[in-house]
Amino acid sequence: MRTQVGIIGAGPAGLLLSQLLHLHGIESVILERQSRAHVEGRIRAGVIEPGTVNLLRAAGVNTRMEREGLIHDGFSLAFAGRQERLDLHKLTGGSTVMIYGQTEITRDLITARLAAGGALHFSTPAIAVEEYGTAKPRIIYQQDGKYQELQCDFVAGCDGYHGVARQSIPADKLTLFEKIYPFGWLGILSDTPPVSHELIYANHDRGFALCSMRSPTRSRYYVQCSLEDRVENWSDEAFWDELRRRLPPETAANLITGPRLEMSIAPLRSFVAEPMRFGRLFLAGDAAHIVPPTGAKGLNLAVSDVFYLWRALTAYYGEGRTDLLDRYSDACLRRVWQAIRFSWWFTLLMHNVDDPIGHRLQLAELDYLTNSVAGSTTLAENYVGLPFEPFE
Repeated sequence: MRTQVGIIGAGPAGLLLSQLLHLHGIESVILERQSRAHVEGRIRAGVIEPGTVNLLRAAGVNTRMEREGLIHDGFSLAFAGRQERLDLHKLTGGSTVMIYGQTEITRDLITARLAAGGALHFSTPAIAVEEYGTAKPRIIYQQDGKYQELQCDFVAGCDGYHGVARQSIPADKLTLFEKIYPFGWLGILSDTPPVSHELIYANHDRGFALCSMRSPTRSRYYVQCSLEDRVENWSDEAFWDELRRRLPPETAANLITGPRLEMSIAPLRSFVAEPMRFGRLFLAGDAAHIVPPTGAKGLNLAVSDVFYLWRALTAYYGEGRTDLLDRYSDACLRRVWQAIRFSWWFTLLMHNVDDPIGHRLQLAELDYLTNSVAGSTTLAENYVGLPFEPFE
């Protein structure tokens, strides 16, 4: 099999890249190790930045998003028994975020690619990327029990932290940075109205909590837990009781509970692999970087990688230029490290650090942030997402 761009992974990054390339007449093939049902059923993030919204519009997959997505002008910080709202729209000069689940984005992209006749192969695991230092890279993959080869001009590794794209690179060619946080998030999804029409991030001496949503009738809540905890230790009632304890009394009184649709525990880590380009192999999304979910940057960072790679590939095929391909890694990593910094800072600000002095310092900083225009603006600008670097 032969194509121009071989894409490993049918998550949002791989699908969006394929869709954007298709609109510019560039062929691609996507290889995905999981089934379509598995890919479409994964529960993931829901806060998307303006840059992500605009790129989904450019890809022509925005119809359902525009109809069902929830525009949020702000969010709240709860701490010391009080709740303070940050007006994102006012603080950033008009920017907002949208609530539209990654699961829905994935479904929209799959529908668009298949409707356009895109080559999208599920249950087809990539085994290795070879010859990426030459003009003829290839992906070795398995389909129907047989090993086969996809020849291409370029390879986009959008296959996540455990994917083969990064694993195909010799360890001595990579520089890895990683921080493991000593806590996780216990999350529940329920068909209940959200306790607030905007997100609430709570700092409490019992631990962090987050009140989020996927729609006006579906809620997503999280509480900080230990890494040794297990879902089996938690009944629905125990979760709701713990969430109430971590919210201001007036907010907790409005909480509507119900049976779980899903419950899971997510560990938190910061991770970056440098560089993000190796010859004609380009890493994107979780294959190159992971952020703790506190700042809602994971999906949005993957989309920004796609923005830079899409621009670079269209310049190559349309104008014969290689300069943007050469700049890809540096452009991505500048934005990646800004998001890594923000997510690290916001995570340490909001979570229980098991240190009385540390907790007092958190409360003092939260008090400053919510009473200082400068402090609130810094938080708001990072939360809505820093702009993409000009890449032309």
